Amino acid sequence: MYKILEKRELNPTVTLMEIEAPLVAKKAEPGQFIILRTDENGERIPLTIADFDRTKGSVTIIFQIVGATTKKLSMLEKGDYLHDFVGPLGKKTHTQGLKKVAVVGGGVGCAIAYPVAKKLHEQGCEVHAICGFRTKDLVILKEEFEKASSKFVLMSDDGTIGEKGLVTDALKKLIEQGEKYDEVITIGPLIMMKFVCALTKEYGIKTVASMNPVMIDGTGMCGGCRLSVGGKTVFACVDGPEFDGHLIDFDEAMARSNAYGEFERHKYEATCNLFKKEAK
Repeated sequence: MYKILEKRELNPTVTLMEIEAPLVAKKAEPGQFIILRTDENGERIPLTIADFDRTKGSVTIIFQIVGATTKKLSMLEKGDYLHDFVGPLGKKTHTQGLKKVAVVGGGVGCAIAYPVAKKLHEQGCEVHAICGFRTKDLVILKEEFEKASSKFVLMSDDGTIGEKGLVTDALKKLIEQGEKYDEVITIGPLIMMKFVCALTKEYGIKTVASMNPVMIDGTGMCGGCRLSVGGKTVFACVDGPEFDGHLIDFDEAMARSNAYGEFERHKYEATCNLFKKEAK
């Protein structure tokens, strides 16, 4: 059992939790993920490690309420326990030797981008962080990114905070101003990453994208997280979750990510109705 040490709502649909998991914290690195279950009969879901504290023996996760399991998870409070918390899984982000990097995050994907930016910054790399959100009320980790980057650009679709526009607008502007990046690292919605990678391909800038497809066992055996990269089948859980963004078949990944949408919607509604009945 894994104790919830802290819980904090970052916006109406995104929650931060700090979990007591000393063995995971001991080996965790930016870019890796965990798989958890809220209870004995719960669904296994992957969540990227947002931060970790080896001394305290804790791992921080940040999640958005999008389905039945994340809804159940959001109902737990500080002092409650998770049934399973397995990790760290996947390969860590390559950061060694990079001198100047643009980290581009979108929405809740910024929670995954933050530990990467933080690690690069700690290693002396010049980090330009670009974070995009739909509107002001959905912004997360603004202060953290400001501390972990040499240049921070905040974008919003509606212009209620930062600059109005897309993350690709900000990245293109920086490139055309003469910024030379060793690498661009992008993390966020698939459609956002697709267009970030299309942009950087025009300029010949190496780009890494962090993928988070449907995943079950986290060992490569189920095949649920398969992707096509460079015409070959790979598995995000063991070969990733980060891949060469110029080689990913994003259209296929988006089609597969929507395959269980209707089922998940019904599960989410059933879970919400269950909590309503229990509250009466």
